[in-house]
Amino acid sequence: MNVVLVGALDTKHAEYGFVRDRLVAAGVACLLVDTSVLHPPGIEPDVDRRTVAAAAGADHDTLAAAADRSEAVSSMARGAAAVVRRLHGEGRVAGVLVLGGSNAGYVMSQVAPALPIGVPKVLVSTIVAGDTRPYVGTSDLMMIYPVVDIAGLNSVSTPVLARAADAVAGMVTGPPVPAPDLARPAVGATMFGVTTTCVQAVGEHLQSRGNETHVFHCTGTGGRAFEAMTASGLFAAVADVTTTELADELVGGVCTAGPHRLEAAAAHGVPQVVSVGALDMVNFGPRDTVPAEHAGRRLLAHNPSVTLMRTSPAENAELGRIIAGKLAGARGFTEVHVPRRGFSQISAPGGPFHDPDADAALIDSLQRALDPRIPLHVHDVAVNDPEFARHLGAATDRALSSTTKGT
Repeated sequence: MNVVLVGALDTKHAEYGFVRDRLVAAGVACLLVDTSVLHPPGIEPDVDRRTVAAAAGADHDTLAAAADRSEAVSSMARGAAAVVRRLHGEGRVAGVLVLGGSNAGYVMSQVAPALPIGVPKVLVSTIVAGDTRPYVGTSDLMMIYPVVDIAGLNSVSTPVLARAADAVAGMVTGPPVPAPDLARPAVGATMFGVTTTCVQAVGEHLQSRGNETHVFHCTGTGGRAFEAMTASGLFAAVADVTTTELADELVGGVCTAGPHRLEAAAAHGVPQVVSVGALDMVNFGPRDTVPAEHAGRRLLAHNPSVTLMRTSPAENAELGRIIAGKLAGARGFTEVHVPRRGFSQISAPGGPFHDPDADAALIDSLQRALDPRIPLHVHDVAVNDPEFARHLGAATDRALSSTTKGT
């Protein structure tokens, strides 16, 4: 098994050579995959750039002659992903490491999804100091900021690269990870800090009944990962308690999971229990980043880096219509459960976002728009009340049993 080093061996050959040599000194075999286009590689690759281009259905000479940087990077990234996928299928990949700037980040964004969760994926790049969502996607990518650019070996870059190599060596030489118990039905669940008490109680209920629970933090990336893993068939059912990312998508918050949130279970027939956890809020960054158009809205500093904004009655009414539309075509068991007395910890009675009129707007919208074939249960409790968790646990039990009954 090898650590596969993927990158441009024309401009980054010194750094890749250093990392390769350090891994080999630690007893870890390496394979070098070259994604360069313009200049000859400064170090001999194990998979050359013509092979990488061909794996993407491209011709390397044509890419070089076109001098289209974007197309070249895109093609070589696709080719690298195809090469790594093939090598993994042959049992030759213990982990992957990519070094460089934004091009390296893009290459890793294509390579990481080609490998299963649990296979080490490490990106050392200056790009990870910014918005990393385009590079992480839904993978278990690990990132290291190198402080200085990956532009030669010096007194700053050398120890950073050395420790990156050491980290990868430790990952691939550690004891085997226990195999998952595939006999236990897996349930996907969604959570935010303000719905934690509820989701933990639901998870404890499911685990007591022999299920395995996978909880996703609904920060945008978490919701995308939840949707992707639901679509993959991993889950026997989902308890989508916290659909807060829909509010960020609607209003322009920073925790949007994109336009396809709350669609995978419906499209793939995965039994689902859906609630409205944290739809009472939209997430922004520090207070001075809240758009001027929201001046005068009810705001709450969750911490110095996160500012919450209370959703309005009109926004809640639209969210009800959005939920109803996304669930309309559900192919499997679907139930919707709503806690009338507060959708999050901070909108329960006495909380800073308590607004019964706004909550009622969402409930009324669901009652009008939801497909009548989908049961809507409105409970006179708040989301974190133990009684609500019991309702959700029982509903998820029904969802799990629906597949065995063929309903």
